[in-house]
Amino acid sequence: VIPPPVIHIESYSEDSISFTLKMNTNIKVSGYIVNIYWTFDTHRQEKRTLIVEGEKSLQKVANLTAQTPYEISVWARTELGDSPLSFARVVTTGTRPASPSLKAKAINQTAVECNWTGPRNVVYGIFYATSFLELYRSPHNSTTTSHNMTVMVNRDEQYLFLV
Repeated sequence: VIPPPVIHIESYSEDSISFTLKMNTNIKVSGYIVNIYWTFDTHRQEKRTLIVEGEKSLQKVANLTAQTPYEISVWARTELGDSPLSFARVVTTGTRPASPSLKAKAINQTAVECNWTGPRNVVYGIFYATSFLELYRSPHNSTTTSHNMTVMVNRDEQYLFLV
């Protein structure tokens, strides 16, 4: 039986998490698959995937958001197959940034101008869909460091926007 990997949280801050991965077994490990999950504004679960080569590893995940719960799931690739999953949960330190204030205005039947307020020098995600279910499961999305973006949409549809 292949055991699950061990995730040890080494440190965390307002914008990063450092952790080590190891297997308590003599089975040869070729690498790990790491998924980091977080929920954006209770509507959208985000994920970042890392592919780690080798048996033991110190990893640092940066560009995270302050005061946000993150879940790390890991499985190992071994010579005998994939291991079961391991999980770790961490809440980053600091103060969570205020939510931006979004205004969306139709320019014409296929373009919507989105403007919002918020801090400079950060990356914003713009999510849009025709229903709350689609907004949660599979929205259209784009990222920018600006405070505005023109989004192209289908004519004769109503859209929900989130930034």
